[in-house]
Amino acid sequence: MSFPEKVYTAKELKAARTLVDQGYKHNLVVEGQSEFTKKVKEALEHIKTAGYYDYLQTYIQKIVEIDGMTQLRETEVAIWANKFAVDNPVDAASLFIQKAFSMDEYMHGKLYYGGAAEARSIAKRVEFLQALKEKSQDKEVKEECERLLSLWADSSL
Repeated sequence: MSFPEKVYTAKELKAARTLVDQGYKHNLVVEGQSEFTKKVKEALEHIKTAGYYDYLQTYIQKIVEIDGMTQLRETEVAIWANKFAVDNPVDAASLFIQKAFSMDEYMHGKLYYGGAAEARSIAKRVEFLQALKEKSQDKEVKEECERLLSLWADSSL
């Protein structure tokens, strides 16, 4: 069974969920201009460092540059991101994990949007930043994780 081209109908969602539950991983594709793809690849390296790349590949099949609002495209199993969303590769990495978490909830039939779902996806983002901070050997990456964690902590008050 191959992964559905779209994940929209109940049948497509069931097929996608079955494959994911059996360990399916996407061959992640990045589409966009060279500066965008360079930044995304930096973000992906951070995701690998933190140990979350398999998770990302499970729930996201492509990251596409757009000239508009950054968003998860559930039916396309894709993240649409603008150039500003990837300007900071550490923050972009955490955003990608947050969106992968929302896709995880979508595929498993959970409410993946709204207040409580947003709080859960942000918690996943914070978890990722903590893991990257612990596992990275790069001082600048650790400092950026700390800065972002501080911002998320301040915003939760």
